[in-house]
Amino acid sequence: MNRLLARLPYYRSAIQILAGRDLGEKGRRLIVGAGESGSRMHAASFLRLGRIVIDEELLKQPRELARILYHEIFHFVWARLGNPTRLSYENMLRREIALGARGELGWPSEAKKLALRQRAVAARCAGRLDRNRLWPEYVCESFCDSAAWFCLPSWRRHREWTLKPRFREQRRRWFQMADVLPRLQL
Repeated sequence: MNRLLARLPYYRSAIQILAGRDLGEKGRRLIVGAGESGSRMHAASFLRLGRIVIDEELLKQPRELARILYHEIFHFVWARLGNPTRLSYENMLRREIALGARGELGWPSEAKKLALRQRAVAARCAGRLDRNRLWPEYVCESFCDSAAWFCLPSWRRHREWTLKPRFREQRRRWFQMADVLPRLQL
């Protein structure tokens, strides 16, 4: 795994990566060896502990491992971005939603997007305060999925990349203009 990690340009050794079998979630808690109980997952990040836990099955799938690790690493980046940068990304998502964008650049963000109630999305787009926690969770997951997608430019397709090309291009431009990737100090 160290060889794979060395090829990830935004990985920092300050993040500890552990592997476990049959990862799941139940009541917002990670379960290792979950079997069929709880909801299945590939990885989880623990920001305060500086840890990522991945399902050991990913070690057999280097491309999926890279994509999912990028996503998890970018949870650490999101936590360190300043509020203006996070708000800029959120505003881009509001514009996409207002234009009827469907799909996403990964299942974590697509699941959150699908779960958002229409009235919560409309309230956020109108600039009203919405206390639904799904919106900030969606914004974070979208950032992490989009960053992983942005870091894998040689990949042409993935079944989880369902966002239309014109919105993908807007996200690519956002990452280029926001310049968040070269300044990472994890």
